[in-house]
Amino acid sequence: MKKVLVTGASGQLGKCFKKIALGHPELKFIFLDSSQLDITDQNQIQKIFSEEKSDYCINCAAYTNVEKAESDKETAFKINAEGVKNLAEVCENNGTVLIHFSTDYVFDGKTTKAYQETDKVNPINVYGASKLKGEKYIMQGMEKYFIFRTSWLYSEFGHNFFNTILKKAEEGARLNITTAQTGTPTNAKDLAQFVLQLISEENAQFGLYHFSNEGEATWYDFARAILELSGKSNEVELNKSGFYKTLAERPVFSVLNKRKLQENFNYLVPEWKKSLENLITNSSREI
Repeated sequence: MKKVLVTGASGQLGKCFKKIALGHPELKFIFLDSSQLDITDQNQIQKIFSEEKSDYCINCAAYTNVEKAESDKETAFKINAEGVKNLAEVCENNGTVLIHFSTDYVFDGKTTKAYQETDKVNPINVYGASKLKGEKYIMQGMEKYFIFRTSWLYSEFGHNFFNTILKKAEEGARLNITTAQTGTPTNAKDLAQFVLQLISEENAQFGLYHFSNEGEATWYDFARAILELSGKSNEVELNKSGFYKTLAERPVFSVLNKRKLQENFNYLVPEWKKSLENLITNSSREI
């Protein structure tokens, strides 16, 4: 039985893995949150790995607050870059396959064509830069790894755009949502399902991949779809906005090309709106 260690288990992606793991009795899971495993502490990582010899490590531990990262660069890099380096070194020394998640924000958004894995990276905010450095540490120090760049991740768990819009609708709020950014909303459950399928099949086509749902949308399109599909369109005033003031600059266009993933794994990623509808139909929301 393959043993799978999941870091960052209390975050939204970690919780998705916990939920989907129930459907994979062929795998043994060890779920650890940041209080149980701090990836910035290499000694702690080594201790955990010596106690639990894992075949795979799914790293869901990350600093994800894009806005706060601008004023807290040190912490963002400590977790997203140096912490990842620690994890990569211990995984490599223990023969553990590392599965790591990165972001569309490694790109500057100055294009209108979906980004491929080979396209030039040029992050325009601290979060994207910290995630890119983490990618580089893995690629420089490991042979057996999967890095999945994803985008606009949401789920029924935790604080994310999906839950925020539904919460605002319940409050009868007036919403001004930007049309100035185009990307792809990605259901974290789809990502988790794909990764566990990959592990179950013991796929060894290691490397860097893009994973997001199919299609593209603005944040306004995403908000409108959430409200329409949940039957809450009449509960909130939704307006388009061409401007959204933030500390962190965001790429104007960050759609990811999934051709490499589709060809190497013979896997078709669901369309974003269909996946959103599936989540709304089947979720028990947790904020």
